[in-house]
Amino acid sequence: MNQAAQLPFARRGQDVTIWPLAKVINPGAITIGDSVIVDDFVLLDGGARTTIGSFVHIAMHASIAGGGELVLEDFVGLSGGVRLYTGNDDYGGGWLTGPTVPAKYRGVRRGRVVVGKHAIVGANTVILPDVVIGEGAAVGANAVVTRDLAPWTIHVGAPARPLRERPRERILELEAALRRELYDAAGCYIAKDLR
Repeated sequence: MNQAAQLPFARRGQDVTIWPLAKVINPGAITIGDSVIVDDFVLLDGGARTTIGSFVHIAMHASIAGGGELVLEDFVGLSGGVRLYTGNDDYGGGWLTGPTVPAKYRGVRRGRVVVGKHAIVGANTVILPDVVIGEGAAVGANAVVTRDLAPWTIHVGAPARPLRERPRERILELEAALRRELYDAAGCYIAKDLR
């Protein structure tokens, strides 16, 4: 059963599938575009605010947490096991850590993560708060993202570092063709199951 229609999102577009074993926390802080899939076993915490664009896929066992702000732009893909944190404890500042400790004893830092349009994030990658993954960037499996990543570049490793460029023009041509097929002249989404 698709649970997208049952959850009180701030906004939900058309053709959104949220599988029944996905866990969504604070859906009122989440805005979702058209043609989005959130697989089973995903943890999606809306935090302060979460914006998910159109044509986004969040694969099984990915988790989004931390209580900060998240922007996943159009055509983003988060592979299985991705850990995306919009906030975390300050481990080096002399604070107590963990959710069982009252807030006044903790040094929690909430931030903002932006994953740019056409960016893809490989399996089991960890993304820490306050980073921007540039438009068209690709992050290889098991990477650790601790700083901003350049657009239209493949990044690998821990910490993530640039490897080579991605084919920007070809990807943008395919996006334009898809949009011509799925949107009418007024810019309204025409629901089609292309899968």
